[in-house]
Amino acid sequence: MQKYTLKNGTRVILTPQKETQAVTVLVLYGVGSRYESEEVAGISHFLEHMMFKGTTRRPNTLALSKELDQVGAQFNAFTGKDHTGYWIKVNGEHLELALDMLSDMLYNSKLETTEIEREKGTIIEEINMYEDTPMRHVETLLEEIVFKGNFLGRDIAGSKKSVKNTTREKMLAYLKNHYTPLNCVISIAGNLNLALTKKMLLKYFGQRANRDEKNKFLPFVSSQKKPQLKLQYKKTEQVHLTFGFLGPQLNDHDLVAAQLLSVILGGSMSSRLFINIRERHGLCYYIRATHDALEDTGLFTIAAGLDKKRINQAITLILKEVQLIKNKGITPAELNKAQEFLKGHLILEMEDSANVSEWYARQELFLNKSKTPEQKIKEVMAVTKNQVDLVAKKIFKNEKINLALIGPYQTTKEFEKLLSL
Repeated sequence: MQKYTLKNGTRVILTPQKETQAVTVLVLYGVGSRYESEEVAGISHFLEHMMFKGTTRRPNTLALSKELDQVGAQFNAFTGKDHTGYWIKVNGEHLELALDMLSDMLYNSKLETTEIEREKGTIIEEINMYEDTPMRHVETLLEEIVFKGNFLGRDIAGSKKSVKNTTREKMLAYLKNHYTPLNCVISIAGNLNLALTKKMLLKYFGQRANRDEKNKFLPFVSSQKKPQLKLQYKKTEQVHLTFGFLGPQLNDHDLVAAQLLSVILGGSMSSRLFINIRERHGLCYYIRATHDALEDTGLFTIAAGLDKKRINQAITLILKEVQLIKNKGITPAELNKAQEFLKGHLILEMEDSANVSEWYARQELFLNKSKTPEQKIKEVMAVTKNQVDLVAKKIFKNEKINLALIGPYQTTKEFEKLLSL
């Protein structure tokens, strides 16, 4: 892996992989929904859509996709709370096409008013789709109560009202402020020639002018002092719920221990929650635990789709498992299994150039450093049982319980009585 910076401030990471013929180019910007004011809520996601609507050289969606389709390329984009990424994966022979296409989309998109108005309907339907998908929408409800008062608590797509109020002028201003070289990381992994790739990067991305400052977001500060619950009535056969607890942020020394804790509790089909809630009691189809970290906070979640007739039993059993791991800790065997799980998962991921490019880009964007997979594995294997036990006590506090629930219920009173550790 090689890392360097173009003269305009764009950070570049190149990772040659001799064992593949593919190459992935990822352009990652440090901007997402948490950077948006109320007036432009959802604009990061909206812009992501508009980048595929045509440039001055490639006038429409068909022209863009046809050129990539004819070489069998894979391409897409994604928007998060704090980042927006655009990527193309091609046969290594067509690396220059990928670089040309991405720079053209990012620097020369027309953002035509007629296309913006047309795309509003598409995005509103996307919002409708997510709202009609309880498994996904319950996560949004959880974020609304956990991050109350902060832009992290908003849906990435914004609201139907904010989408309808989006204009070309707002998009151009947002692009100027956030899509800058200083706020950008380009990560390329796969079958590439380093010298030739550097020349092409200079040609397609090195001439962009930079701004002197990096944009900032509103830091999250929790003021929660008691359990919180949000219920949305929906006539469903299966109840969807998500528990949330604040956890370690990206640069926290407890992060790896929290990731191992999530594996032990609900990260696999042999985890505590899966065995107890699904296999032994037959209360759910899916149940999982994960920990997601941001620059200033983290969120440990437990999500499940449950039998609506036995929801009280399920909530009680889930919290009992949480309480057990908090009070009694984990076993050495569980730690070893979780370590090998994360190690194996990472090794398999790194066989794909797309995962490799994203691995390095995210680290560089948020932490200004590039830890190798081998270094990450070393960290994972060095975590002790005591570290995981301590992080469980830090995360699972009674006053920090958050629960979002979607199901055929009219009142929260019955569920509020169950929220204790």
